[in-house]
Amino acid sequence: MKRKPLIPFALIAIIGILTMIVISSVGMNQEQAIESQEEGGGEEQTASANPEEMYQNSCASCHGGDLGGGVGPNLQGVGDRLSVDEIVSTIENGQGQMPAGLYTGEEAQKVAEWLVEQ
Repeated sequence: MKRKPLIPFALIAIIGILTMIVISSVGMNQEQAIESQEEGGGEEQTASANPEEMYQNSCASCHGGDLGGGVGPNLQGVGDRLSVDEIVSTIENGQGQMPAGLYTGEEAQKVAEWLVEQ
């Protein structure tokens, strides 16, 4: 009886191709999960953070870690110049080079109240 040498190679090729398909689909699912965490997960993280952490994460790079300014204006004593509502509006809608939507709703309110106290 003659052995057919192509059958083992064909089986190995089929198993290899199926393995690659499975690994690719798992990788794509992980990529989608990472993207959704970056889009929505950041909001969950900031919602539980305190206002000072929120400021340090999103605002300090322009306004300085000590509120002293830099690319963005000095925020020391901003509560003397603006009301909480005006600060919330600026955080939500942006102003000048400041982008809109860094924080919205309750998060913007928390950061604004914290800034007024500084």
